[in-house]
Amino acid sequence: MSFTSVTPAHVQVETKRFLGLTEKPERLREQLDIAVSEHAFLPQIEDLQTDWVSSVATPAFKLIRQRQGALTAFASIGTGTGMDALAAIETLGVSRVGITDVHDDVVCTAAKNIAANLLSSTTVAIEAGFGDLLSPLSHLKPRYDLIYENLPNVPIQDATLMDKARISSSHVPPRTEPVPTYIQDQMLTLHYLALKQAGDFLNPGGSVLSMLGARVSLAVFVETAKLAGLKGDIYTYTWKNQTDPETIINNYIQKQRSGLGPFHFYRAERLAKVFDRVDFATSGLRAFELEAFLSADRLSPDQAHEAFRRGEKIGHTVAVLRSRPV
Repeated sequence: MSFTSVTPAHVQVETKRFLGLTEKPERLREQLDIAVSEHAFLPQIEDLQTDWVSSVATPAFKLIRQRQGALTAFASIGTGTGMDALAAIETLGVSRVGITDVHDDVVCTAAKNIAANLLSSTTVAIEAGFGDLLSPLSHLKPRYDLIYENLPNVPIQDATLMDKARISSSHVPPRTEPVPTYIQDQMLTLHYLALKQAGDFLNPGGSVLSMLGARVSLAVFVETAKLAGLKGDIYTYTWKNQTDPETIINNYIQKQRSGLGPFHFYRAERLAKVFDRVDFATSGLRAFELEAFLSADRLSPDQAHEAFRRGEKIGHTVAVLRSRPV
């Protein structure tokens, strides 16, 4: 498969800090040199609480390793810079990774990032393809122990925007596949479609981890897995600062005014206080309890935007949904 030639920017990432390691990394270089193509979202290395891979995915990977031991094969749908795959290589011990994204330059750059940042003693097979969800890998007929997705929520109407800027939170409709109206109204279309595809790519006992900004009810996420033909449970429940709050919150304002949602946010200060007392390992079991406890603190998108304009930090809760074949 050929890829578009690009000259990406580079960021330096301290592996130990980014992945929250207590010792130096065993499979990755201590200092990662990460190329970022023009269509990929920048790693949030200055504020790790806003970075999905650092603050949400990696802790979940570590918990899986603690409970299940090392895995063999990992796939990422919408990999971006490939940091998610690098995190899986270090924390899950995988020796084969599959990566996809919608832009050829993104996939090419991510594959190079993965290969270039491994220690010489680490061998990892890389399966890469650009296109829609898992379909770029289908010709390989691969099977994975864990499929990871952190896909965009907000539908945008102008497909040309996808070629002009980094679009971390948006995707282009419409989809030709049937998608329940219930799912579309909550802006979970891509998550649902990824789960629909994933069953054909899982090893026995394998699962899908969906990273979900919990701006809607947790019950919606569990129902999304069910409608996709899988059994879903909340694996971990945490929070993060809202990345690019001016743009993202405004997107949710417009979508809610058009009849979607409803959606909600929180003051970051409140989330930090509540989750400071929550054990991450048992957070999934307590997710619905915590959601109910926080319900009085919810901010509508309009309220969140007003608070942000007053100088307050805005965040949202994050659910990691684990889905498995029934």
